[in-house]
Amino acid sequence: MENSITILAVTAVSLGFFHTLMGPDHYLPFIVLSQARKWSIRKTMFITFLCGLGHVLSSVILGLIGIGIGISVNKLVSVESVRGSIAGWLFIAFGLVYTIISIRNLVRKKKHTHRHFHPGGLEHEHEHNHQNEHIHLHDEKIVSATPWILFLIFVFGPCEPLIPLLMYPAAESNITGAVVVAILFSIVTIATMMSTVLAFRLGFTKINLKPLEKYNHVIAGAVILLSGVAIQFLGL
Repeated sequence: MENSITILAVTAVSLGFFHTLMGPDHYLPFIVLSQARKWSIRKTMFITFLCGLGHVLSSVILGLIGIGIGISVNKLVSVESVRGSIAGWLFIAFGLVYTIISIRNLVRKKKHTHRHFHPGGLEHEHEHNHQNEHIHLHDEKIVSATPWILFLIFVFGPCEPLIPLLMYPAAESNITGAVVVAILFSIVTIATMMSTVLAFRLGFTKINLKPLEKYNHVIAGAVILLSGVAIQFLGL
């Protein structure tokens, strides 16, 4: 029994780590949004933790329900596949909307010159932008709700390797093994997400990104959009 739990523990840790690291959607959105929205490191870590918790708990709860009512592994994997598809489309939709809003705001802030003619042949030029014109409140609401939108997407996002890993000890009536698997997989997944985000966030402080600052939001939207495409069409 002890040997079996040890093997399950090692497998849970390994799968949790590699599953997270090989899925750029687990950390890239937090990295680019933290940079664009100028979140503090503390806020970035909290949002990453919250989304990671929603991500793993949804799969753990689904797995435990499946164990409790006797659903087969194949059916649970199919449910996880559907959830993954929903998460992918949500990433694509959110990334697309965020990119469009960011491009529109970038255009509004762009300075341009107007030439004015006055009686007597006098003329002058001045520059201005439309940053304060045509303000769309719903755009601001979408952008400010970014952390909660991410949380919702991650709740739908499945932890595919976890379900078979949970079902194996359950089939052997090894409840301790199932609990160990769930806890270790969750801890490692969240810790890997937070560590990766923190490493990049600290790394960016060493690089001069000032020339790209005005494009931060556009880049963030594009990265989230591409993350969704990677999930939906590349299976990452």
